[in-house]
Amino acid sequence: MTEARLSPEEPQSQLPQIQEQRAAAVAEQARLAELAVRCLQGDADAWEKLATGQHRRIYGICYRFTGSATDAEDLTQEVFLKMFKNLASFDPAKGGFTTWLTTLTRNLLVDSYRRSRMDRVSDSLDETYDGEDDGPSKAEKLADTRPGQEHHMAGLELRAQIQQALAQVSPDLREAVILRDLEDMDYKDIAEILGVPQGTVKSRISRGRSELAKLLKRIEGQVM
Repeated sequence: MTEARLSPEEPQSQLPQIQEQRAAAVAEQARLAELAVRCLQGDADAWEKLATGQHRRIYGICYRFTGSATDAEDLTQEVFLKMFKNLASFDPAKGGFTTWLTTLTRNLLVDSYRRSRMDRVSDSLDETYDGEDDGPSKAEKLADTRPGQEHHMAGLELRAQIQQALAQVSPDLREAVILRDLEDMDYKDIAEILGVPQGTVKSRISRGRSELAKLLKRIEGQVM
């Protein structure tokens, strides 16, 4: 669920849009909860809708954390197997389905990282995640504004640099930045997913952004 972020310039004018977004988010969580119930009742069509609807988002989280398309796809499959086995543990009264599934995904990623004891990075900087629906991060908004093919290539290059830098950020800081700036989750949900206080979440996000900015500056200097 997305946190409301009011602009200092026009806080009141944004209220109707924010209220509409909140209502849409609540409706979406109710829809997902209903699908989960139907899945537990053996409804194959509900399972297909639930898995298909969540695949891009989960793949995006896995890819951004690992930096590898192959690892991300394997981990995404593991997430859905784990989701299928643990769906009965989902309780709508304790939180939204998105938060529950993201927590499950995060735990699996942490386990995978601990097994490997090393960051996995993409073999090619040309490898990018095409999930445009997630919205650009703050860093992505710094892309070249020139029109046409040059702008497109500049955007791809920047996203590749961001992914390269993100893979080098400390795992605990990386996951916080991914959930906040790339998944646009609010602090409360991130705190629940990571199992830490909101103050710790904010601190990790701040440190992660700082670390990411330094790495991007270093990478930019290397390619110039």
